[in-house]
Amino acid sequence: MTAVRTARDVAIGKRSTGEMLSRAVAVVGATASGKTALAMALAREFGGEIVSADSRQLYRGTAICTDIPTGKWKSYGNGRRQVYVVDGVAHYLLGSESPGHPLDLAEYHRRAEWRLKEIASRGRLPILVGGTGLYVRAVVDSFVGPEVAPNYAFRDELEKHDTAKLYRRLMKVDPDYAGRISPNNRRYVVRALEVQQATGRPFSEQQGQGRPQFEWLQLGADRSRDELYRRIDARVDWMADNGLVEEAQRMFRRYGSDSRIATSLGYAQLAGFLSGKYDLKEAFRLIKRDTRHYARRQLTWLRRDSRIRWVRDDSRAQGLVRRFIG
Repeated sequence: MTAVRTARDVAIGKRSTGEMLSRAVAVVGATASGKTALAMALAREFGGEIVSADSRQLYRGTAICTDIPTGKWKSYGNGRRQVYVVDGVAHYLLGSESPGHPLDLAEYHRRAEWRLKEIASRGRLPILVGGTGLYVRAVVDSFVGPEVAPNYAFRDELEKHDTAKLYRRLMKVDPDYAGRISPNNRRYVVRALEVQQATGRPFSEQQGQGRPQFEWLQLGADRSRDELYRRIDARVDWMADNGLVEEAQRMFRRYGSDSRIATSLGYAQLAGFLSGKYDLKEAFRLIKRDTRHYARRQLTWLRRDSRIRWVRDDSRAQGLVRRFIG
């Protein structure tokens, strides 16, 4: 029998003030580790709904590059709102935003937290799933970023350098934050350098922890290194066979090759092919190589968090969730 718990059943944690905290589950892991499949299994078993914590799956038109699961948009609330449903499980912040208007971390945090609370209020289990460590930490630990005004003169100076050079600079002044983000995420790199330049302190040291909003169980989708790399290669081969090049061309035509979405793994490497720097075979070799490098960085950062319970199968994860929600 399916073990469905209501929000009242699971809201048994307490704040320091005595206020009840709803319980929520976060599913994390490296790219291609099987996070989505694990989260789906938990959602079906425990009556859950999923909120994405992937900085690229947020955006419409990226289904192949970001491996958005196949689903359908369904209307609710007298047709005024829509939810993306995959095999009967509701997903939020998944393919919902325009690449032309990227969300910053603070806005993502606000939307994700609101949606998780709304899910809990309906007696469903909130499940946060994704591999963008910065997004996960922002929600799980209620991070509050530093209030540093933009320095446009400094940004103009940084614009003279390519993203790889700026990332190397960030690695020297703030290796902890650099390890959390993609080296291709120019926007995050520039902001971190800007804050460090203004304050003289690493950006990572200035992300204060706010008031907790949930009691969390964090599960990590565990794979051996060899298995993970095989899964990455298989995913990239699938992307190649299912229209990644055409998807990238559409994104570049509409949003430009210097847009934030163009820095995504897959699009960034295909930009070299489309500009004639190398052939298609080399582009996909680079996608595989760079994705493996990114997965290593994800795991290095995630392994630092001793709260994450690493699991290799659904039954182990279900047992942990069952005990967690009581």
